[in-house]
Amino acid sequence: MTIHSLNTKRASRSAESRVAAQDWRALVSDLNAHGCAVMSGLLSADECADIAGLYPHQEHFRSQVVMARHGFGKGEYRYFKYPLPDLIEGLRSGLYPRLATVANDWNEKMRVAQRYPAEHAAFLKRCHDEGQVKPTPLLLQYGPGDFNCLHQDLYGELAFPLQVAILLSEPGEDFTGGEFVLTEQRPRMQSRAEVVPLKRGDAVIFAVHNRPVQGTKGHIASTCAMVSAGCGRGGGTRWGSSSTTQSE
Repeated sequence: MTIHSLNTKRASRSAESRVAAQDWRALVSDLNAHGCAVMSGLLSADECADIAGLYPHQEHFRSQVVMARHGFGKGEYRYFKYPLPDLIEGLRSGLYPRLATVANDWNEKMRVAQRYPAEHAAFLKRCHDEGQVKPTPLLLQYGPGDFNCLHQDLYGELAFPLQVAILLSEPGEDFTGGEFVLTEQRPRMQSRAEVVPLKRGDAVIFAVHNRPVQGTKGHIASTCAMVSAGCGRGGGTRWGSSSTTQSE
């Protein structure tokens, strides 16, 4: 594959078909039970290498964040600019309708009024109408000793409650450490942490703010956040992150 293979309608259709082929009954069950779910092998090794290979080329990105300057941790990331690579656009379009169903179910259980439209284009229009017009898919790059602090990715007033991160490097070969860790704070309970094991090409869907959990008197909102543990040896560890919400 080459960098150009990311920008073909075939790449977009392939991404959407792979998303559709996932066991969504099992994924939704995991999301409801744990607040996260793993799609194994969503991207091939070649696709991971091609996406990671975009990072040095500034023309694909609208901005760069050096995390230490803002107290976010150590490492850096770059936000893609429009037009997005077709492979990434295909993943967003394929993932959104299924995740919107989950998001609407969660909001109903938590008695939150917000509902999300069935199609991604309709949600983007709603974002644009609110002045949120910049794309938020990004590439993260970590080197030895780098890490991401505990945080929630909430972009603007219209913040979609689920996000997807894809590991683009191979654990144990390209790097050590760097585990993907989720935390959850339930009312009147101690925080719970969960390490999500991933291989190159795996994608994790996770709650970025609140999710419903069953309480003694119905569902209650549980607050979620994520963190990336420190990397050991190896440089250039990369993650791709896709959000369906557009930033201000």
